[in-house]
Formats: sequence, C-alpha cells, structure tokens
Amino acid sequence: MNKRHKMAAWMLACLAGAGAAPASAQTGAGDDALALHVPSPDWRDQIVYFVMIDRFADGDPGNNDQGAGEYDPADNTKYSGGDLAGVAARLDYIQGLGATSVWITPPVANRWWDPQARYGGYHGYWAQDFKAVDAHYGTLQDYRRLSHLLHRRGMYLIQDVVVNHTGNFFTYGDGWDPRDPARNVRRIADASGVVAPTRAPFDQNDATDPAHRAAGIYHWTPAITDYADPVQEQTFQLADLDDLDTGNPVVRRALRDAYGHWIREVGVDGFRVDTAFYVEPDYFADFMHADDPDAPGMAGAARSTGRDDFHVFGEGFGIDKPFDDAQMRRIDTYMRTADGAPLMPGMIQFPLYGTLGDVFARGRPTAELAYRIRATLERHAHPHLMPSFVDNHDVDRFLAGGSEAALKQALLLIMTLPGIPTVYYGTEQGFTTQRAAMFAGGYGSGGYDRFDTEAPLYRFIRDAAALRRGHRLFSRGTPTVLQDDAAGPGVLAYRMDGEGESALVVFNTADHEVLMDNLATGLDAGRVLEGVFALQGEAPDIVVGADGRVHRLLPARSGFVWKSGARRQAVPSVAVLSVDAGDARHAGDFEVSGRGPADVQLALVVDGDTTRAQTVRTGAEGRWSARVDTRDMVAEDVTHRWVAWHRESGAVSAPQAFSVAREWTPRVDMADPAGDDHGRDGRYRYPTDPAWTAHRPQDILGLRAWSAGGALKLELRMRSLLALWNPANGFDHVAFTVFLGLPDTPGGSTIMPLQNGTLPAGMRWHYRLRTHGWSNALFSADGADADREGTPVSPGATLQADTARNTLTLTFPAGALGYRASLSGLKVYVNTWDYDGHYRGLTPLPAAFGFGGSDGARDPLVMDETAVVTLP
Repeated sequence: MNKRHKMAAWMLACLAGAGAAPASAQTGAGDDALALHVPSPDWRDQIVYFVMIDRFADGDPGNNDQGAGEYDPADNTKYSGGDLAGVAARLDYIQGLGATSVWITPPVANRWWDPQARYGGYHGYWAQDFKAVDAHYGTLQDYRRLSHLLHRRGMYLIQDVVVNHTGNFFTYGDGWDPRDPARNVRRIADASGVVAPTRAPFDQNDATDPAHRAAGIYHWTPAITDYADPVQEQTFQLADLDDLDTGNPVVRRALRDAYGHWIREVGVDGFRVDTAFYVEPDYFADFMHADDPDAPGMAGAARSTGRDDFHVFGEGFGIDKPFDDAQMRRIDTYMRTADGAPLMPGMIQFPLYGTLGDVFARGRPTAELAYRIRATLERHAHPHLMPSFVDNHDVDRFLAGGSEAALKQALLLIMTLPGIPTVYYGTEQGFTTQRAAMFAGGYGSGGYDRFDTEAPLYRFIRDAAALRRGHRLFSRGTPTVLQDDAAGPGVLAYRMDGEGESALVVFNTADHEVLMDNLATGLDAGRVLEGVFALQGEAPDIVVGADGRVHRLLPARSGFVWKSGARRQAVPSVAVLSVDAGDARHAGDFEVSGRGPADVQLALVVDGDTTRAQTVRTGAEGRWSARVDTRDMVAEDVTHRWVAWHRESGAVSAPQAFSVAREWTPRVDMADPAGDDHGRDGRYRYPTDPAWTAHRPQDILGLRAWSAGGALKLELRMRSLLALWNPANGFDHVAFTVFLGLPDTPGGSTIMPLQNGTLPAGMRWHYRLRTHGWSNALFSADGADADREGTPVSPGATLQADTARNTLTLTFPAGALGYRASLSGLKVYVNTWDYDGHYRGLTPLPAAFGFGGSDGARDPLVMDETAVVTLP
C-alpha cells in the first residue's frame, strides 16, 4: 500500500469514529497508545491556524505563575497563562473554522524575563533549553496529548523552531572589540541567576572562558545595527539575542538532535523556521538532509516515524516594492540552491502579504497584486508549498489599518491561490491588537473569552475554507491573471486551472461600483459560469460572451468565484460601440469621440468608476463626443483607460489607454526648529539604543506641501531618516502621524487617538495617517476617540523615503481626500513618535526600545511636532 493509500485508509477510519490510529501511528503501551506518528498529508491542501500559545487558551491555571515575576496578564510584556492544554481544549473551535493543521509558537523552555530588554519570553523565541517544554505551557505529556488529539481528527501539528539564536544571556553594548571577544562582554542574569542555556553545548556561552571561545558555539558579536550588511545579518545578534554559529558542525548536530527529538517524541508533522534570513542558506541542506544516524536531518528523522513528506518552511521577512522582486529572489535562495538542489521545501510568502495589504487595505492599483501573482509563479518552483497570510504576530493586524471588507477580500485571495493559507488566531474574531489574548484572563481580552463560532469573520473564513477544500483546483491549480487596474483600486481577475476544472475569481477593490469590461476569460463563447461564492449576497450564473469576453458591474468591495460548467447558452447580439483613435498622452483635459446606435444615452467610464461616469448622448447618426476630466490624475507614469458603455444593452467599446502629466503647485514651505525633539514639555528622552541617541530620528526640520487638482503631496525634512532594520517602507526608528483638516467640512475630531493628546491650535481632523517602517494606514475621523483610530479608508497615501536627503514624501491621491475641487484652506499637522504594533511605551526612565521622561499612561506620545499649517 503506497503512502497516499495508507493516508486515505487512516483518514476514513478516523472519520468513521474507528477510535485508534493504524499500528504505524501507535507509540508504546506506556504512552497509552497515543496516535503520535501518522503519514504526511499533501501539504498543498492544508489550511493552517497559527496559535501563540501564551495568548490563545488557558487549560491549566496551575502553571501560569512560576514565581519569577514573569506572569501578569495585565502587562503585554509578560506571560498571560495560555498553554498546550488550552490549545487541545479548543480543537473543535479550530477545526470548525476549516483549519486542517495547527502551527504553534515555540513550546520550548524559554528565558522568562530579560532584565536588559525589560520584556518577557512568553512568545517562545528566547530558548533556554531546546529539548524541554516550558513550564508555563505544561509538560511533555501535555504536548503529546495535543499531537494525539490532532491526529485523531485527521489534523496535523506544526512547531515553530529557532536555529539562529538562544535567549539574551550576554551582551556587548557599545564596547565590542572583534579582536578580543572577552573584552567588555557582560552576562545577563535573570531573576533566578541563570546566565546560560541549560543544555550542552549551548551552555558554553562565557566569552571570558578560553574553552568556551574555542568551542565556537556562538558568534561573539554585538547586536545588528545595519540590517543591509550581510555579515552583520548572519553573524551578529538579532535584537541582542545570542547568535549561534550555525556553520559549526557541533552546533548543527545539536540543533538536529534537539528538533529531531520533537518529531520522535511528540509526533510533530512540520516545522516553521523563525528568522531564516539570519542564517546562511546552505545551513538548511544540513538541517534537512544530514546523513547522521544519531542526529539525522529533519527529513530523515521524519521518515523514521513514517512521515515521507515532512514540511519545513522558513520566515524570511522581506517585502518588495511595487513591481520589484528582489526579496522574492532572496527568499527563493532558501528553498533551492543556484543549481536547483533542495534546501527548505517552503518559505512564507511575505512579498505577497505586503502587496495584498497595499492593494486591499490601502487602495493601491490592483496591477501591483497582478504582478505579484505572476512573479510568484515565475520565481518559485513550488509556490503551492509556501504559506500565505494576511497578518501574524510580527506585523500589524490587518484590521489595525484595513476595513473588514478589505480583510475578507484578502482572505478570499489566499484561499483561491497557490500556497498554504494561514490564519492567525483572533483574525476570525476581528482582532485589531497584535498579541491580545483569546481567553478571558489573558492580556487585552476585555475580560471575556473570544471563541465565538457565530462571529461574522469566523463564519466567513469557515465558508471560504470550505470553498478551497471542496474544489481542489484552488489548492493545486495554476492562476492566470486576466485583468487588473494600473491606475488605482478596481478590478483584479484571474482564472484558476487544475484538476480538470477552471474557475474565475474576480475582485473589485474599490469603495465604489466598478465596470469590469472586456474581460478575456480564455473560455469559449456561450459557456455558463456557475456562481459558487460571493463576498456579498449570491454569485449569479453568467454567460461568456462573444470572443470569450465578459462585461459585468461589480459592487464596491465585492469578490466572486465562478466555476466553468458544462452548460452552454446562446450568446445574444449587442450593439457595436466604436471609438475614434486619439493621442495617448495629455497635459490636461482632452476630447474623445466615437459612434454607436443613434439617439441613445452612453456612459464614458474612466478607470472603471461608474459613479463618476460622464453621460453622453449619441446624435441622429450615432456620433458622440465628450471631454475627459483629468484633474485627479497626477502620476505621469500611470496608464489610465476609458470605455464607452451602453448600460441597457451591456455593450462596451474597446478600451482606450492614456496617461496624463500634470504639474504640482507649491503651497507651503515651513521650517521647524532643530533640536526640539524632547516632547511638548521638553522632558522626554530617546530610547537608550544607540541608533536613537546618536541620530535623533524624531527631529522634524521642515514641511513642504504641493497640490495638483485634488491631490496633496507633503515632504517632511528630518534631522536623520534611518533605514537600519531593512524596513518595507524605507525608513525606521520613527512613526509619523499626519492629521488633515478639510475646509468648510463639519464633524472631525480634536483627539489624537492612542497618543494621549489633542491637536494644537484648536484644529479638527477629518483624515489621519499613521505610518512607520512597516505600516501605512489612513483613517477617517468616524468612530475615532482616545482609544480608537477611526475608520480605515482607501485609497491611502503613497510613500517615498529618501535617506540620502533625509526626507519622506507622502502623496495623497484625490480619492483619499474626497475628490475636492480645491485644497485651499486644508489644515496639516504632523508629529513624531515610534510604533511597534502600538505606539511605543513612555516611562519615567528610558529603556532600550522605550521612551523616557514621563508617564505614558497619561502624557502625550509626541516627540516633535509641526505647527498647524493652512494651505493658501
């Protein structure tokens, strides 16, 4: 019986309630016949639910507090009480969502409190013992029971692992001497006096001991300061975490032994590898395939337990700019060598994550996402094995800057494309906080459990997961992008082909109705497309028209899935609309013309936006003409398109492409005093990390503003604009919060959400932008208060960071400001702080990554600020 047949037989037995797993899945009698070892699944078909153990569910309150001052559910930096028993108790909830695998954060014994960072290891990534279960999470038997319960359900277990570093047990601060590792090293003791990992060889971490230095278990290096330097990235300490020398055969063997242990003793089915970019790619050839009988590579260790397809995927936190694939190419070097030899089977799709957030949450052109889909197929040999996601524990929650409608679109996208869809716990409950707890006693829970199976997003994800699992072409097929919009939000359409089937997936990412015209489906005329899924209401059946094309009105923020069926219908004839050829490039408004049926009303639709379409009427001979309004078109490198459309018959002309080059008009040029980056009362101090103290990146030196039609461009001049952490947006160590007040507009707010303050000079804001190295979110004032940022809106602002000139340019398209005819009277105010899932903390004394000088619970989180300026 081959692997696939064995799997099928076992799955049928489980579904039939047979009780016991097959003999190959049993452990010894002493383990009460736990179902630990089962054949590998086809990973293409998996849907993963990602759990942060400490924040998910508390199954055993008795292990919460280990008496080291590390437990406090009211404090985000400390343990909250979640454990492995809690995960096991909630498997009905997870499986009901449609998940088939559970990925957990590292369960290994961790450093519970880092006195230098003043932060706890509740997350699991600061190992103290790679082969022991952390006492907060339970026991080895608790972990085995979780594995058993998953396998009995036909589900699988993925463990997060770290091969780059341990916890922070030693540091160099500013005194590192590469010629003398013993000089200026300082060991960091926790509350129990522990200064080293507890298991050999990782306990050899004393740089002052010649034997430890000779063993070379660690790189004797300080913290990374330049993430663009590959030497620092792979040999220095990530956030002061002790960097393992993964080129040392002793280290490699010890890590294989540690992680092989979890496969053998617990029955783990796959690994996610944390911080893979900080390890040399060739390490993973050894990690996966080392031929060592006592400490084999993970593939060999898994085969010994009956798993022929043990999955390992790495984290490479790299997000590409629009129409760029540098990070995608880098990610691919961790899955295969230059000559095609295998390394890790998969890597997480961070570039796709970045682009889908830009397109769905921030209103960027859908052409950017079309490029990313095509590039994924071109750059990666096995995209079906690469986990995709919309948010996780290291980035903002999607709903922290995007709407629920946008989130549903993003989730439907990953459910209908190659890749392993991964849902971060709490997304299905509408979480906006990065690491809030699901259980009542945990941090940020609000005092009640969040396991609501009737929650709208839970039900939506359940239905989307059922769509994917019910139609294998979504997990195994290949997409072909059919249509996208280069000018802004609008249509994204692709066809999925596979498993002998075809399906059409269509989105409208705009907040208004859009005409999808001339969609070349690649299917034959008369083919009936059966509606199988819709984000709103039902997906009606549609018929492919002449030449295999489809025209359809798409409601705002809609998403549809149509499956190609066997039925056919006659294609009705429609009137022909022709258009006259014209110039493709313009400096302003221009005339267009064409011909259609006599004496009918047509619509001139530009960039698909029917809500702003111009109505024209044909003459007695069918001729018509109109003038295209270009005041909102400000980017000369963007291609726009227009069509003539007869709504009653559905007739649409061929699309006409054009571009516009408009000039920006200077409106404001204001200087801001240097050296006033100390808070409103002058008492604030930067975090102690040298990057802040040396560069003072919060100091604003000036603000310039331009307008073009209804669009606004702002340039912020800074003392320093840094990009040390390889940020996706091109700058870090500062967050900008921009408030815009519209003239002659009621409503608005004076409150600065999450910043403990109000706007100066009595200003009221209607739109607010919060942006830092990894986020860019625009909000309206609707629903805003001291604790709520307002309502996410799109399109958002585009960013251009220039670290050579120390400037950040923000461009707000006309649609972001409501398509105003004039921006005269618009008020602008900007302040600086920093952001990491929330505005960074402020305490009386500064910390490495926290501001000092006051009480952040009540005092404004503002380091520097401009005056309120009004556009003339």
